[in-house]
Amino acid sequence: MKFVLSLIVVAVAALVLATSFFPEEPDVELELTSTQTIEKPEKEYTGPIIPISDNVKLDQAKVALGALLFSDPILSNDSSVSCATCHRLDLGGSNGLPMSVGISGGIQQINVPTVFNSGLNFVQFWDGRVKTLEEQVTGPIENPLEMGSNWPEVIARIKAHADYPAKFAASYPDGINEVSISHAIAEFERSLITPNSAFDRHLKGEPNALSKDQLAGYQLFKELGCVRCHQGQGVGGNMFQRMGAKKDYFANRDDLNVHDMGRFNVTGDEFDRHRFKVPSLRNVALTAPYFHDGSAATLEDAVQTMVNYQLGRRLQPEEERLLVSFLNSLTGEYNGTKLSLGSFDQSGKKL
Repeated sequence: MKFVLSLIVVAVAALVLATSFFPEEPDVELELTSTQTIEKPEKEYTGPIIPISDNVKLDQAKVALGALLFSDPILSNDSSVSCATCHRLDLGGSNGLPMSVGISGGIQQINVPTVFNSGLNFVQFWDGRVKTLEEQVTGPIENPLEMGSNWPEVIARIKAHADYPAKFAASYPDGINEVSISHAIAEFERSLITPNSAFDRHLKGEPNALSKDQLAGYQLFKELGCVRCHQGQGVGGNMFQRMGAKKDYFANRDDLNVHDMGRFNVTGDEFDRHRFKVPSLRNVALTAPYFHDGSAATLEDAVQTMVNYQLGRRLQPEEERLLVSFLNSLTGEYNGTKLSLGSFDQSGKKL
């Protein structure tokens, strides 16, 4: 027994000695002085945020067909509205408005989420009512305030088109139907990734990819706890969260509508009232206004609102500035060109 106890004492002493000489590396960014420029990568992407992969294998013929459909108003009842009407690739993949506007000026009282990187989302729509991009296609087509159409009408119009039948025949053996139309559009949407942001390059270890302000903003982003919800490749888009985790965001609203109920509309569970899919922060500097209700006109407004209602505190002006600086580093590239307002037309063609 004494021999066993002696072995335990020796082992503990060795462990203490080892950890004093070889301490565990802290999971923080290097503090930069005015002469330091080397940045520490996120431990082979094991941190909360990982770079967007630019190695997405897609059927390019189907992507091209989906791109045509995405920009074609043939999907709408009166041929006046396309997917690109609301998801404008020249406006960060959204429409730059608080709400979506459909046929005959119909207003859907919910903000249009960006279509860029939508393939990274774990579910689609703010309330997560469908899981795939293919399922998502039906929503706008059948919504009377958006496209106001239906599948039999859409299929008939596409079959009567001069070019679509041959294009579908080349890629889809079953021809033109709900499944093939939805898949082609979804395949195009999956191609709308924006890798190679300054922050992605930082994660991959590129020296000086971020400015000192952006590095400090990222450190603050982690310290505040923003990464608990905004994480992964999309820096969001992979969980649901209550809008107003610390303070009641809806307390002073007297104009609540069905969209403010969030995931409750899907599950009927009181726990899900005011819970929404956490939006991606990729290219967030380009997608104002913000939140499901489009209530934050600027990125600065959005940052202050999030910290107030989700974290229960207020930011100092310098903290706000640093966070916004970091968020600007999340703007990526589309087809090799840095995304910016007006850098592409609505169909994604470089201007």
